[in-house]
Amino acid sequence: DYVLCEEWGHLYPVPREDLINLHREHLLHLLEMGDTNKALQLLQRIEDPGICLAISEQSIDQHPNLAASHFLADYLTAHFYANLTTARRNEIQALYMGSKVLLTLPELSRVNYFHLSSRPLLMLEQLLMNMKVDWVAVAVQTLHQLLAGQEIGFTVEDIDNLLSKYAEKALNFPFALKEKRS
Repeated sequence: DYVLCEEWGHLYPVPREDLINLHREHLLHLLEMGDTNKALQLLQRIEDPGICLAISEQSIDQHPNLAASHFLADYLTAHFYANLTTARRNEIQALYMGSKVLLTLPELSRVNYFHLSSRPLLMLEQLLMNMKVDWVAVAVQTLHQLLAGQEIGFTVEDIDNLLSKYAEKALNFPFALKEKRS
């Protein structure tokens, strides 16, 4: 049905908003089905870059599944980086990094942290609080690799400060040890 509607749009004038809605729904459908190749082909077929940007941004704002969010964040960063405001750029890059960290977690646990996908530092803190030290190690390594040369609102130093804060708390004992007297 989407293909038929797209063909119809080539033959008859369709209002811009309707065209954006059609392509957005088609894109989200393809991404939900896991067909990133067809999703990429769809985006490449759209001749107007403004419409393509609108479709991609509206799609990512719909908070699709993890793989779709990762794809859209990557696409927007790769193709429309210069067209985005600094705040929006940071938001999309944070979502990209958060989804990348989520993909390193065990599949069954991803759902517990998905709501934090656009806030990687908060996700890292949640993992620390849940004592998922092995997961934190992989997440920190992933974030260090992704942050190389990037400016997205937090830095490697912020990650190190967070880790230091929780390491200090882990060593903080709420009681004093009593000495044994002979």
